Amino acid sequence: MPHASPVPDDASAPEETLYTGKWLTLKQRGRWEYAVRNNPRGAVIILAVTPEDKVVFVEQYRVSILANTIEMPAGLVGDIAGSEDEDVLLAARRELEEETGYACGHIEFVHEGPSSAGMSTEMIAFARAWDLVKVGKGGGDETENIVVHEVPRAEAGRWLFERAKEGFSIDAKLFAGLWFIEHPDAHMR
Repeated sequence: MPHASPVPDDASAPEETLYTGKWLTLKQRGRWEYAVRNNPRGAVIILAVTPEDKVVFVEQYRVSILANTIEMPAGLVGDIAGSEDEDVLLAARRELEEETGYACGHIEFVHEGPSSAGMSTEMIAFARAWDLVKVGKGGGDETENIVVHEVPRAEAGRWLFERAKEGFSIDAKLFAGLWFIEHPDAHMR
């Protein structure tokens, strides 16, 4: 039987909106402040391995942390006007091709969980892309400046730590992604 932590006394306090922006809303419930994505579908991280057994990573500058990051291809679900009800796997296919130039023959849902449970209501899904085929140059849309890296799967963990030593911010979710890649039969369904 799962263990249940005690619910804080102010968890049932009324929710207040402190600020609403284009993409995020800052809310408060009792003493708790948290961000809410204005797109209701959250985000998706794509686990992509080339036919040459290389993990696909993307590099980009993130203004919120004032640093270059290494991430897996990812993006918001339902963030395009008229596609607010976009399926997570459709968004994953779109973001993979847009950011990396790869299309995939098959894609499957792996897992979903909170991006930062103490700070945000955002849920992030992991999707595994199979049968990659290079169809474009990637690099993101007109608002992005993405650099694509393809790293041999056996060296991916070490490569990430080397980038961290160079000053890149490494998204900790990458290590969960690498675990999902190495354990394809252990995925929660």
